[in-house]
Amino acid sequence: MKYSDALEILRKKQSLGIKPGLGRIKKLLESMGNPQDNIPIIHIAGTNGKGTISATAADCLMKAGLKVGLFTSPWVIDYREQIQINGNYISKNAFAHYVESYMDYDATEFELLTAIMYKYFADEEVDCAVVECGMGGQEDATNVENRNIAVISSISLDHTNFLGNTLEKIAMQKAGIIKKESYCILYPNPKCESIFEKHCKEKNTALVKVDDTGNAIDNTISTVQHILDLVKTEKTATVKALIKLPARQEKIGNVLLDGGHNLSAAQYLSKIIKDEVAVIGMMRDKNIDGYLSAVAPHCTKIITTAPSNTRSISADELKKTAKKYCNNVIAIDNPIEAVRQKGVTLVCGSFFLARDVRETLLNM
Repeated sequence: MKYSDALEILRKKQSLGIKPGLGRIKKLLESMGNPQDNIPIIHIAGTNGKGTISATAADCLMKAGLKVGLFTSPWVIDYREQIQINGNYISKNAFAHYVESYMDYDATEFELLTAIMYKYFADEEVDCAVVECGMGGQEDATNVENRNIAVISSISLDHTNFLGNTLEKIAMQKAGIIKKESYCILYPNPKCESIFEKHCKEKNTALVKVDDTGNAIDNTISTVQHILDLVKTEKTATVKALIKLPARQEKIGNVLLDGGHNLSAAQYLSKIIKDEVAVIGMMRDKNIDGYLSAVAPHCTKIITTAPSNTRSISADELKKTAKKYCNNVIAIDNPIEAVRQKGVTLVCGSFFLARDVRETLLNM
């Protein structure tokens, strides 16, 4: 099977959508010999920051002498960036081989991708795997191991149609990755800390709380350092800086590219922007009004657009909401055309939008 054929199979499986529940992936993993049981796993859940925590922890552990698998999503540059060992993407041939071997099983795109990740990491005998949850925790396809180091990043409202419409309900879902007699590292989440404390107590799991410095970057560094302190390495593992990821407040020339899509991400972004000419595209199922209420007042002009995803809100519909918070709003359906408009300084609202336009921005 060619790599392009494997990608097409995964693309077709996207039509199955999101299906919470672990029955399908457990059956698939069982056919693989339950590879997840042979890998020490650092499992990371949360609403914001988990990608940075995952990438930074993996990088530090690699530099300390370990062979480290890293599983993150969503992808921005290359589909294979979601599955890496020591910073190298899974090869196209290996990816195609795994897809061909397991494509006929009843599984969504993310479930098949997750299962392939565990099988690949086990086959390559990684020393540990840093695994980022796709969505939630309790019923996320990644949540199939018996023991782990569970890490909970910042919690806020997102995916409310699947995870619940309160912070407490979402925290309950995230807490689902906590395993019996293991470890849990908790980023400062004062509004729902008691939920994680309860889960850890019930499962006889050691809870490590990250001291709140009042600074998100310092808190994230401390979270990663706690991970490193729990993993045995050949050399001392320390955090010197956070890994910068594509489309996470990424500066490309004069343009700031940010794929954050929830209210919390918007509030964080609003602290560093001013008088922007922004291209904004979003998914229909997000808190669009909340996001725009935080970002749009910091824009002198907004160009709404529609990322190439079936869940996207149209440029015209998005424009209607954006006009509540900014007087100068136009709609341009095509994302590439939108970012090529004169004076654009900000592109935000969706990782799907970032995926559409990042290469264009790099070549402008």
